[in-house]
Amino acid sequence: MHLTKDSEAFLTISEVARSLDLPQHILRFWETRFHQIKPMKRAGGRRYYRPIDVELLKGIRYLLYFEGYTIKAVQRIFRERGESFVLSIFQNNDLIISDSMPPEKQAMRVSEIVENESLNKEDNFVKETLHSALTELLECKHLLDRTR
Repeated sequence: MHLTKDSEAFLTISEVARSLDLPQHILRFWETRFHQIKPMKRAGGRRYYRPIDVELLKGIRYLLYFEGYTIKAVQRIFRERGESFVLSIFQNNDLIISDSMPPEKQAMRVSEIVENESLNKEDNFVKETLHSALTELLECKHLLDRTR
């Protein structure tokens, strides 16, 4: 019989790594780069992640892997927009990209997260260029997925 943990239970690093589909060493590395992630450490160094740590890790993973931000850029987002913004990224289902969405809609979702930031003309050009490239890449992915 497989027991499931309560949603408020602390999770081990192996449980978190498995749920986020990330290697454990990545989680340990992120702890050194994002001071907001504060797992409790027991004797022997065993880590236990609080639910808020897991939600932050989900937001960080989303920004790094799906949005393409660098670690420095995510650190800046934490500084400028706060921890609650990173938490809201994953908690707000409207921002999550679904494989069933058409590529154009996926690309639009990507840009929604940072839409509130003020942009100058140069930034708008870069954003539009990246948005266009992302749309094309997602269309290619969609075509490749259909051929499998």
